[in-house]
Amino acid sequence: MLSSHAAALASLPSSLPFLRPSPTLRLSTSLLSSLASTSSVDPSPPVRSKYGGIQLEETVEVGSEKSRLDAWIASRMHDVSRSRIVASIRSGLVTVNGRAVDKVSYKVKGGDVVSCTVSELQPLRAEAEDIPLDIVYEDEHLIVVNKPPHMVVHPAPGNPNGTLVNAILHHCKVSTFTWRTKSANLLEEGVDSSDEEIEVFHVDEFPTGGNGSRVGEALVRPGIVHRLDKGTSGLLVVAKDEHAHAHLAEQFKLHTIKRVYVSLTIGVPKGHTARVEVPIGRDPNNRLRMIATPSSSNRYARHAASRYKVIEVLAGGACALVEWRLETGRTHQIRAHAKYIGVPLLGDEVYGGTKNMVTSLLRAKNPSHFHDNTFETITKLDRPCLHALSLGFNHPHTGEFLQFSRPPPDDFCQILDFLESITESASDN
Repeated sequence: MLSSHAAALASLPSSLPFLRPSPTLRLSTSLLSSLASTSSVDPSPPVRSKYGGIQLEETVEVGSEKSRLDAWIASRMHDVSRSRIVASIRSGLVTVNGRAVDKVSYKVKGGDVVSCTVSELQPLRAEAEDIPLDIVYEDEHLIVVNKPPHMVVHPAPGNPNGTLVNAILHHCKVSTFTWRTKSANLLEEGVDSSDEEIEVFHVDEFPTGGNGSRVGEALVRPGIVHRLDKGTSGLLVVAKDEHAHAHLAEQFKLHTIKRVYVSLTIGVPKGHTARVEVPIGRDPNNRLRMIATPSSSNRYARHAASRYKVIEVLAGGACALVEWRLETGRTHQIRAHAKYIGVPLLGDEVYGGTKNMVTSLLRAKNPSHFHDNTFETITKLDRPCLHALSLGFNHPHTGEFLQFSRPPPDDFCQILDFLESITESASDN
């Protein structure tokens, strides 16, 4: 049962007339004008990416200790993932003193001249899968989906199936697609990119209707406009045609998309409301994590701003229900900003919101008769308690402002109810 506070958040104004169930729709027929005349589909060539082809030629500093080749190159090319560097080495694109080296553990020493050309990305492919979708709104141009926790938004190396994209391909009756993204360096290392705009999807094959004859190769551009982390639940908009994608992407770029998130934090943020404006970049000590840090200390960090509002203080101040509004869309923005201000999200093991931390705090701040239930409830946590509660945007074709909201899923609400029961018990005493 949703708590009164969460229910109030979920009742944000929404475009109720547009919440009707929708039939399954094919991708806009206007997209099919780009169909090729041939019926065969050639293997996709490597994708020219943001970092593909970048070259490094540098001499190892004399007197420095020996270092692994991949580690040394990574220390010089901060925006390129370690897996891309490893792939470049193994592809013969790295030389040391003019000789090709394909062993990533090769030790470089002072005076060595290292030359590296970053390898191009290979396109990712995925097939349609019959996966249930919670569709909040759909028309011929876009879909708004309520993503469950633990569902990955798009395919990535090592995670090609069971994603939102696989489900949408089936829903839209598209068989396969080839996917390209500028942010593939993050995806290769398993970093979910929350709300950061991505490149479009290029659909390669369409099934036919009618007489059953095969339609040739197509190059069309529907796709995901923004992303949610694997563990984050909530609302996400998907474009079904190029015009919709371009216009929605522009709204994200201009920060006119209205996004509201709700989270459970360990501890209570200072002040009832505040704005966090701290750049976010890759954590140099952990490439799977981002870090909020002053720009002077990380030249690769990007501007990031979030606003938060404490909705309810829970369990004697051990936790809080917090609303977040994003001004920018950086990878792991809320999670990184929450950690920066000292209140990591409950269940966010990557950013310090560990089960041990919240269990210790709950036991320290609340009566002993809650301790057993505390351990039992918290051990069930398997994701950060973060939910994309509300999403509003101008329809890319009609210009009408649409706003949708969905309450948090059961796992979030169960934790919230437990924390509120501790709060209410303390107030009764």
